[in-house]
Amino acid sequence: MTPKELVLDFYKNDLMLHKSEVTEFLHEDLIIEWNSSKGFVQMKKEDVLNLSDELSKAYVRSKMRITHIIAEDNTVSVRYSHFVKTIENPREEMLLAHFFVIWEIKDGKLYRGFQMSQFS
Repeated sequence: MTPKELVLDFYKNDLMLHKSEVTEFLHEDLIIEWNSSKGFVQMKKEDVLNLSDELSKAYVRSKMRITHIIAEDNTVSVRYSHFVKTIENPREEMLLAHFFVIWEIKDGKLYRGFQMSQFS
């Protein structure tokens, strides 16, 4: 699987709601540096898996609409919008946030992520 295919698979619909599937994509030494409208956070593999758990408790659907993806060697940049459906209102899709991420791939897994987001 190419780095670009790996990233595309990671952003498949509903994957972030399934911790057991998310873990398959993450390198043991994963670090994500995330700048958001709420500030900076650095996440490790366990933090991402905990986020997956939290998302699965609040949402019944999770969809990433990718608008741009560029790959060069082991680096993949992706721009997407994250849409969700809540447990309370599963018929209404709402925009959660816009994201831009630069991924470094190592050993066929997501190794380093540099992410920026803007909440809707």
